[in-house]
Amino acid sequence: MPRIMKIFLTGSLTLFLVFAGPVGFTPPADEHSHEHSHLHLAAGPDEARAETRKYTCSMHPFIIRDKPGNCPICGMTLVPMKMAGSGKETEAGKVAADGGVITIDPVTQQNMGVRLAIVSRRDLSRTIRTVGVVGYEEPRQYSVNSKIDGWIERLYVNETGSQVKKGQPLLDIYSPDLVTAQEEYLLALRNKDALAKSEVPEIAASGARLLEASRKRLRYWDISEAQIKNLEKTGTAKKTLTLYAKNSGVLTQKKVEEGMFIKAGTELFQIADISKVWVYADIYEYELPWIKIGQTASIQLPYQGEPIQGRISTIYPYVEAKTRTVKARIDLANPNFALKPEMYVNVRIETRPLKNVLAIPKEAVLNSGEHPTVFVSLGQGKFAPRRVKLGLQGDDGFVQVVQGLTGNERIVVSAQFMLDSESTLRAVEQQMTEPKKPQPPAGKNTGGKAKESLDSLFEK
Repeated sequence: MPRIMKIFLTGSLTLFLVFAGPVGFTPPADEHSHEHSHLHLAAGPDEARAETRKYTCSMHPFIIRDKPGNCPICGMTLVPMKMAGSGKETEAGKVAADGGVITIDPVTQQNMGVRLAIVSRRDLSRTIRTVGVVGYEEPRQYSVNSKIDGWIERLYVNETGSQVKKGQPLLDIYSPDLVTAQEEYLLALRNKDALAKSEVPEIAASGARLLEASRKRLRYWDISEAQIKNLEKTGTAKKTLTLYAKNSGVLTQKKVEEGMFIKAGTELFQIADISKVWVYADIYEYELPWIKIGQTASIQLPYQGEPIQGRISTIYPYVEAKTRTVKARIDLANPNFALKPEMYVNVRIETRPLKNVLAIPKEAVLNSGEHPTVFVSLGQGKFAPRRVKLGLQGDDGFVQVVQGLTGNERIVVSAQFMLDSESTLRAVEQQMTEPKKPQPPAGKNTGGKAKESLDSLFEK
């Protein structure tokens, strides 16, 4: 089409739109109808707000109704909810939210029971109270066993729980190997005396070496020096030899009887020295930051005697699978045997206090989500949720704040669950009611597309 024709058609279309007015517009029939239409358009936004207005309860924000009325739970009068996106209150006595900030009038705060506290610095301390079990001191447990085969001829210690002293006889054992070893020793002794008269030094020395080898063999089988000297004195091998205790303690296990045949390596007795004992205290995982080696521990016996004082010597580096606790070991002297192994005791551990730390009441913290949250008062009835990082908790109900708050801020310590539900509800409502802005197609220019569409009406 020639260019002059395109200009002519474009100008004609423009004149038509100017004189004809908007497409689909119908002028009013008379003046009265024109005024009525004008009033209707002016009242449109209010009617739209009336149609979309919701009503809720200040005490139970999850109650939402389309019409005014009373709360079905507490009977309070429902109040209008804030219009989405307005961020302002429309009537007194309502709860409003804007961007996570909750606005509550004083009357509603009183009805909800909102109380505030000031973030401040203080000393935190904690006393760990737990249960412990008395155990043996491991290095003072001894096992008595036989190093040769034989028969038990006599038991000198025949009752579990008996007190055993070092050097005390335990049992007599008959062993053919022991009898042979005694006879070989006596023969080596006589041979040494005979060879000592030899003029050849090597022959005299060989007799001494043979005697020493026989003596070591008896020692390795736990034959004492006194027994060896008695053998040299009498010159006669004994049928049985006596085994003596090498340590003092209490006989905790007896595994042999008189007349029993035993093999080399068989455990005969277990002896434990309980003049010193260990107490294993159960520490829960969340209490571990308070526990340190060297802290004082007070042990209370079941029969309410005088507490016994000790110190933590070891914190074991693993968790008990069944109890989910860590053992803290307390070393104690036990001269009167008041602490008996396997006895349950009450343990009280005085921990070291934290000095001058930022702290808040534990009741102010909401743990409903992944991160602890508190509500901070912004003044003029406004409250905002804030995530915090917490530390140790003291006995007085305060918890350390590591991050998220500063000194002298005012926080909510009661009714924060209602504030949390209100904040969440308003945030979800705002997301659902806000209109979404139309997005242009990716990678395309809207203005360029409109111009291209207009040019496409005409042929080149």
